[in-house]
Amino acid sequence: MAGRSEPGPTALRIMLGAHLRRLRERAGVSRADAGWAIRGSESKISRLELGRVGFKQRDVLDLLTLYDVRDDAERERLLQLARDANNPGWWHQYGDVTPDWFDAYLGLEAAASLIRTYEVQFVPGLLQIPEYTRAVARLTATADRTEDEIDQFVALRRTRQEALDREPPLKLWAIVEESALQRPIGGPEVLRAQLTALLEAIERPNITLQIIPTASTGHAASGGAFSVLRFPEADLPDVVYLEHLTSALYLDKRDDVDSYTKLLDTLASTIPPPQDTAEHLKALRRQLSRRSRRSAEP
Repeated sequence: MAGRSEPGPTALRIMLGAHLRRLRERAGVSRADAGWAIRGSESKISRLELGRVGFKQRDVLDLLTLYDVRDDAERERLLQLARDANNPGWWHQYGDVTPDWFDAYLGLEAAASLIRTYEVQFVPGLLQIPEYTRAVARLTATADRTEDEIDQFVALRRTRQEALDREPPLKLWAIVEESALQRPIGGPEVLRAQLTALLEAIERPNITLQIIPTASTGHAASGGAFSVLRFPEADLPDVVYLEHLTSALYLDKRDDVDSYTKLLDTLASTIPPPQDTAEHLKALRRQLSRRSRRSAEP
């Protein structure tokens, strides 16, 4: 059983950056002047305030002085926040098998209280069984990825899934294209085991799964997969995560987040409800069995 959720370093950087931005604006200091005060640039202040880089103690002290923060307790609290934000997260040990741009997502996922996701090609990662994850890792592996690295990839996925068992548990609401649940990644037996695992998962109160039928006439999600992450801390805005082949986008502007949230709301209200998911999964499993029997016939 995983422990209680605590904000990871990525979330702490965002929280500290947002707090420093509010202090700067209250003090009437421009980003350019703040950058000058820490021997940097306006763009560096922007990156700090967005939580995209680590914080040097000296920079935080200089900014607090510039913003006229004189209370010793408040200064020490923010300095401690900077120290905590610079600590590597638990996922740092898997750095050999994850790209640098994915580390930020792992940090946000670890801090989230709710993740809503739309998936097109695969079973959502937090719901994958190890055999399915291993098949995905081989399918998406680079030419030089070793079996040991694939083992680490599977271990990372399993560790991430512990968030669903922590106290309080991460809430996951996934909307998945039916075609992703028909694709025999890893072979028919792996897919059958994965469908059975999904049936067990949806019995948990913190997991909701909806399936978009292949026979549907279309829906509003015309793009690729994405996730919207929500956090328990008031200082953390919702974040939209969009993954590409060699990079990812993190959107936290209110208009962007509202657009993707509305899209999820529209999908959830126009496709079969969660109450229908168990029967849908059982039907997919029966179809898989029939296909397997036909393929075994001489």
